[in-house]
Amino acid sequence: MRRLQARATRLAFLIIGLGASALAAQQPTRMVGAPDRGSDEGAGPYDRLIIRGATVIDGTGAPPIGPMDIVIEGNRIVAVRGVGAPNTPIDPDRRPRLEVADNPDAVVHEIDAAGMYVLPGFVDLHLHTGGVPKAPEAEYTYKLWMAHGITTGRGVAFGPHDWARQEKSRSAANEIVAPRMWLYPYMGTRGEGWDRSVDTPEDAREWVRWVAATDGDGLKLGSHRPEIMEALLDEAAQLGLGSTAHLNQMGVAQMNALDAARLGLGTVTHFYGLFEALYKGHDVQPWPPEVNYNDEQHRFGQVAMQAYLIHERGSPEWNAFLEELLEHDVTLDPTMTAYQASWDVDDQMGAPWHQRYTLPSLWDFYEANREDHGSYYYDWTTWEEVAWRDFLEVWHDLLKDYKNMGGRVTVSSDAGYIYNLMGFSTIQEMELLQHAGFHPLEIIRGATMHAAETLFKPTGRPIEYGVVRPGLLADLVIVEENPIQNLKVLYGTGARRLNDETGEIETVGGVLYTIKDGIVYDAKQLLEDVAEMVEAQKRARAAATEEGGAS
Repeated sequence: MRRLQARATRLAFLIIGLGASALAAQQPTRMVGAPDRGSDEGAGPYDRLIIRGATVIDGTGAPPIGPMDIVIEGNRIVAVRGVGAPNTPIDPDRRPRLEVADNPDAVVHEIDAAGMYVLPGFVDLHLHTGGVPKAPEAEYTYKLWMAHGITTGRGVAFGPHDWARQEKSRSAANEIVAPRMWLYPYMGTRGEGWDRSVDTPEDAREWVRWVAATDGDGLKLGSHRPEIMEALLDEAAQLGLGSTAHLNQMGVAQMNALDAARLGLGTVTHFYGLFEALYKGHDVQPWPPEVNYNDEQHRFGQVAMQAYLIHERGSPEWNAFLEELLEHDVTLDPTMTAYQASWDVDDQMGAPWHQRYTLPSLWDFYEANREDHGSYYYDWTTWEEVAWRDFLEVWHDLLKDYKNMGGRVTVSSDAGYIYNLMGFSTIQEMELLQHAGFHPLEIIRGATMHAAETLFKPTGRPIEYGVVRPGLLADLVIVEENPIQNLKVLYGTGARRLNDETGEIETVGGVLYTIKDGIVYDAKQLLEDVAEMVEAQKRARAAATEEGGAS
């Protein structure tokens, strides 16, 4: 908080001393890494930390259980112990001791979590930090993620590769307030040691080797032509790198989800490539004559038409498609929240968190225009929204059926576009999966264990987090309300509830603590820091406008 206040003070002096035009010149022109973690940001790790009396949702799909005491030493869970039965006094003799017997100088701490819920830290597999012009300071985005319990993220990409490498290293050392970062640069990304295009299969293999040598964890792919895709995925498999693909419309006619799965693709993100593998009576989407892919209303409006082009749910073709994806152990990472405005743009624009937590510069990016990606509401009509609702219904069926077969369906956001705000959108995705017919325990499993499995599988290592159990890293979420009863309590803005004793509507919930690597962060304070960043930008804009008018 002190750093945020200091930033606002410096900005005010800039405004007064330099005027509006000079202020504009001071705005970031490139991504700004997070500041060093302050002494007042996060407590621990401790020699021993005990979370007392919590109800645990362990991430495996098992039902909640409590009261439990969770013992953490350093950055690792060492015990999860039952200490009684609900609504009965806890026997203190059953509780693990806070003191460290062989170390009288040990730093210890306990959290009274009676009546609260503990979950694994959330793992979001589709993240972008933002960048210029919408959110140039990474601190803003990181704190939105951490405030919503996101302790690990797959950047596709977080930002320029050389910059992201530095941020990954700083996060791993807990020098900054940020989730763990897995780097999946987009195919053809350049950086130190690679400054040329990828045009041949051998280029592709060389580029994958460069990614592996520069701290990359995997590849973010498009729908590349078959010989390139084969080379990318084969080389990645040999090097223990993961893969995820947005099988975009410019190449999906030759590389749909089945084509890519047969070559070894690990994750299909969004919906691209899924519907195209199920066309009935077509091999290529029947685009209207006037279509131009660079017109984003054409691009996104035509997506929904695919709901009317595919084999029906339960047909032999539908079932065979899902069975083959399962055979190849493909993860589906839908990011429905990234498209929520497509079926109700007014609702998404009016989300209750925008006023306090969305930067004006990010809002500018969201507003309809022909240059910013995803800002495609040039003349968005009820026709488009109805088609998207039909599309969503089929998409829901596809995801639910795959989950019921045993496939992994994860919880991710792709925020920073289309009125979709970082952190909040990950919780929106959970709600959308419940709309699709998932039980909240299945959703939480997708956001924790299944997402962790997706990351670790290519490495050949067992998961290191994603489940509340001894031996795993202490990445946890503590919330005062029951997320199984209402996923809305995970939003930073909480959930509205009538208090029958007072007759007043009150706000409940919001993540209380996010624990990453055994370090306990006050999630509500992280959100306050974000709100102050938003207010500082609003004040700067207002002052610059006033200064410009006076001159």
